[in-house]
Amino acid sequence: MIALLVIDMQVGLFEGEPRYDAQGVIRRINTIIKAVRNARGVVVFIQHEEEDHLQHGTPGWQFLPDLDRTEKDVVVFKKACDAFYESDLAEVLKKHKVEQVIVTGCATDFCVDTTIRSAASRDFEVVVAEDGHTTKDRAHLDAVSIIKHHNWMWKYLILPHSEVKVIPTENILEWLQSEALR
Repeated sequence: MIALLVIDMQVGLFEGEPRYDAQGVIRRINTIIKAVRNARGVVVFIQHEEEDHLQHGTPGWQFLPDLDRTEKDVVVFKKACDAFYESDLAEVLKKHKVEQVIVTGCATDFCVDTTIRSAASRDFEVVVAEDGHTTKDRAHLDAVSIIKHHNWMWKYLILPHSEVKVIPTENILEWLQSEALR
């Protein structure tokens, strides 16, 4: 079974300083969501909670309104960069018999990166949508360089059982279409 993880695509994280290619990333995530549903996979929205602008129930905590969400999608709450840490994500994936995860979301250099590494260390087959995650410029590096660096780094992680595949959305869609035909 395949699961799509949509990490921290929340209003409060997209206010202020812009995220790189936010509208393009949202559009690509929505196309992957549709393809995962067609392939009978599970869509998991991961929602970060903090005491400030991401406090449970506040406007900033809400998912971006442009995301294609349905009642059938799963929502997992987290309080750390690692979406598995002290959350029910592992149990949700086990319940759905997930072996492969596709990772998308915000922020490349924090929650996306940490969750990819955690999923890989738990022996999930990890696919990263190369153009399906975003971040903002940091004091030491611009967003484009951060994204490019992390895409490269994930491809070369040393893992005993599998590799992290970093591929563009269009290739993920082709793969999911073949899964839907099975």
